[in-house]
Amino acid sequence: MATVHHWTGLEAKALRLALRLSVRAFAEHLGVAVATVSKWESKLADTEPRPDTQAILDTALGRADASVHLRFETLLSETTSAVPPARRRVTAAGPRAWEYESWTDDLDRVVVALSRQNFTFASSLLTRWLSRFKAPELDEKGLYLFARSTALLGDLKRDQGAVLGPLSAQYSYAGARAVFTQLGIPRRVAQLDLFLAVVTEMSDKLEIAARHYETLAVDDRLSCRDRARARLWVGTALSKGGQHDYATRVMQAATRDFEDLEEPDDWSVAHQKIALARRGAGDLTQALHFIDIARGSGTTESPMQRVRLDTAHGHILLSDAATRDDGLLVLDQAAKTAAQYGLVHQLRSIESVKASSEGPRRPRQR
Repeated sequence: MATVHHWTGLEAKALRLALRLSVRAFAEHLGVAVATVSKWESKLADTEPRPDTQAILDTALGRADASVHLRFETLLSETTSAVPPARRRVTAAGPRAWEYESWTDDLDRVVVALSRQNFTFASSLLTRWLSRFKAPELDEKGLYLFARSTALLGDLKRDQGAVLGPLSAQYSYAGARAVFTQLGIPRRVAQLDLFLAVVTEMSDKLEIAARHYETLAVDDRLSCRDRARARLWVGTALSKGGQHDYATRVMQAATRDFEDLEEPDDWSVAHQKIALARRGAGDLTQALHFIDIARGSGTTESPMQRVRLDTAHGHILLSDAATRDDGLLVLDQAAKTAAQYGLVHQLRSIESVKASSEGPRRPRQR
């Protein structure tokens, strides 16, 4: 519902029209003279009711039903559209019940858009709500939606490669975590801890990330799937740090968890990461075995997952002189897809793989 911080004739006229009353009927409704209402209507924003009349107008607006409030806000929106938000005398006190429903629906649409790497549409949906409301204005339900929106903004920034800084995934995740902590929702707090650990890994702080993942892999606040993902990411960080054999064992344990949980996509991703660990260990035969499983078992509708899978495949092919040219072709295709969808972090990874291949070539393994 709207709140008027300071009434002028402009807001008073909008209230009369929203109530659908004549000047005389509106004067009687408020208990003021008809001449007073006429003065408001003629001078609009250039006149201000007396303090006692301001309170009367507050009461009249407060007692009005939702349809009157909607008409009142619409009328004011039409007459004050050119006024900067900071100078407007009327604000919404908080989202209405149906706005919460719309907000929830938009967050579902954001999840779908992010799964397709449609960053522009996802960003517009999130900005629609995050720019409309400030956290101090919201009740618990609104704060929950605000925190979810902020967390999804973190996902968007992470996928775009904006990892650190004031407009980054880390900043958004930390903000969302603070609100979920305030609301007392430990599962969401733990999820944000997991996402922040991912940001740490993406920042090449591998040992710190691995320690965070290890802690979260046994954190009862997380779901079974999130704990299995944390275990998988322990292996990822270890493999990037050169501990390929131990990383493989850890990731295989996560793979068994995904199988028990009947999570086929996570199971496929785990095989992709194991393939990279075996490549790092110099076992190209096993690397090709695991990447073939990943390519044949997971869904590749997501551009992000297609790029990740092709990057891993190309990396393995590039490690053998006999398949080097094929690897470059696969990586070039992955780079085109990454560029098309604005996957900056993936583009950096592809360039890093190509650069590393220019060193001494590995002998072909049979």
